[in-house]
Amino acid sequence: MSERVVVDPITRIEGHLRIEAQMNGNKIESAYSSGTSVRGIEVIMRGRDPRDAWAFVQRICGVCTLVHGMASVRAVEDALQYEIPANAQLIRNLMIAAQYVHDHVMHFYHLHALDWVDVVSALEADPKATSELAQSLSNWPKSSPGYFADMKKKLKTFVDAGQLGIFAKAYWGHPAYKLPPEANLMAVAHYIEALEWQRDVAKLHAIFGGKNPHPMLLVGGTPNPIDLDSDSAVNAKKLSQVQAIIEKMRSFVDQVYVPDTVAVAGFYKDWFYRGEGLGNFMVYGDFPSADSGADMRDTSSWWIPSGVILDRNLNEIHDVDLRDPSHVQEFISHSWYDYSVGKDQGLHPWEGETNLDYEGRGGPATPYKQLNVDDGYTWLKAPRWKGKAVEVGPLARVLLLYAKGDEATQALVDSTLSKLELDKRALFSTLGRTAARTLETKLIADKMQSWMDSLMANIKAGETRTFNERQWEPSSWPSEARGVGFMEAPRGGLAHYIVIKDEKIDNYQAVVPSTWNAGPRDSQNQAGAYEAALQDEHELHDPQQPVEILRTIHSFDPCLACAVHLTDAEGEEMLQVKVR
Repeated sequence: MSERVVVDPITRIEGHLRIEAQMNGNKIESAYSSGTSVRGIEVIMRGRDPRDAWAFVQRICGVCTLVHGMASVRAVEDALQYEIPANAQLIRNLMIAAQYVHDHVMHFYHLHALDWVDVVSALEADPKATSELAQSLSNWPKSSPGYFADMKKKLKTFVDAGQLGIFAKAYWGHPAYKLPPEANLMAVAHYIEALEWQRDVAKLHAIFGGKNPHPMLLVGGTPNPIDLDSDSAVNAKKLSQVQAIIEKMRSFVDQVYVPDTVAVAGFYKDWFYRGEGLGNFMVYGDFPSADSGADMRDTSSWWIPSGVILDRNLNEIHDVDLRDPSHVQEFISHSWYDYSVGKDQGLHPWEGETNLDYEGRGGPATPYKQLNVDDGYTWLKAPRWKGKAVEVGPLARVLLLYAKGDEATQALVDSTLSKLELDKRALFSTLGRTAARTLETKLIADKMQSWMDSLMANIKAGETRTFNERQWEPSSWPSEARGVGFMEAPRGGLAHYIVIKDEKIDNYQAVVPSTWNAGPRDSQNQAGAYEAALQDEHELHDPQQPVEILRTIHSFDPCLACAVHLTDAEGEEMLQVKVR
């Protein structure tokens, strides 16, 4: 039997993910993605007031708190046909955009960059040459020889003391690393700068949502009123702070993040031809129009459009209807779940079931026991669009914007490919995903200014309303209502489905980006996006140090559910899970 390479856990992600790769020599013949932690939030939601759902579902993830809450309020608003004021839509767009910029920068420097950057090699760098390299890429002020000399000294102190901390236990010295020492030192410096930067830019959520993480949200609008003269509302000072944050975001993205991505990619051009994967891409759409009375069900005016690209064909865009059971279904034939209709039947999320089926099916693997890939091997379901496996995320969005003729996207993509001497085919790859995430960040950071300008124009015109005053008392609700709240989270299409009966949540299902990408094979044995991307016919240099697997998996920015908490009505803990 050929060897199976196991990476468990995949580090530098949110949550718990195991990858097993069946090898044929040094090539991956087939790959299997296993989410090793059950989520179960859907079960917790049953019987609750739908207006409170956002506060619970934000706890699905410690990273993506805003987007789960936003999808949830949109689901309730969709079910009850709630109109959103223009200012609230603009503020929501700004908050979602800030999540993108913050999240993408953090992913590149703190989660993904170490797949390409050899931290220990930076100790060999010449600070003067590093300064020359940095200044050739941009006019970022922190680029002097003295600055990089101090950074090198700080790094050497960590290494000499054996205190690499977050840089420890990586594949330093692996022959797959290609950056010169100076590029490594520059990247390490920007890694540390990004830590300070993210602390400041996260304040935008606190200004509009009261706190971060888990900002406050509200069905029907946004929770903080606008009053330029009030100390407790969104006032002139706070709006000035938001403007400064937007400028700080754009400065770092333009002068550090984008140049670093292009510089690193230039040394790894072979990775624009690895990790291609499915070739099918789906986008739900996001950033709705702020026109008063805009129909949230009509995505034609949204900045990021919806659609599906099949077989890398950018000349034909297929429609997405998340309400249509023929468009979206979740399958569990290789998951640790059971359906009342049988394991090979897909269910639309409004009819979705969360029935754990762990015992008797082999259960999770251990370091000494491989996944039973012929049966269930993950806590993730396998969502499909019209029966097809699709990839979601930044690459899907950039491809769709490009295909739909967005001028800013086309100009940015074309100029970047030209700098790297690549054609559009290079986008369908591991580094294509990474580059698309960077380019998307610039596009969104630039777009934030237009939303901020529109918000300020409304306020100057005397329009400060941020909440739909029409009160939806439960007694006025229909006996049953169904809604779907969808958006583009940083990692891809996110949808929350809600069924309301007799004023309470009867069913709740969240179909998250990493379910689309990290999900397992379905009843037709179609691989998920992670699995397909790893099966690329290229060799691993050393199966015992599979940095190549990490590069491709991290290019998706995995976000697996990290925990489940059960409490009774009084808030007392009901269950503890202990590992023996």
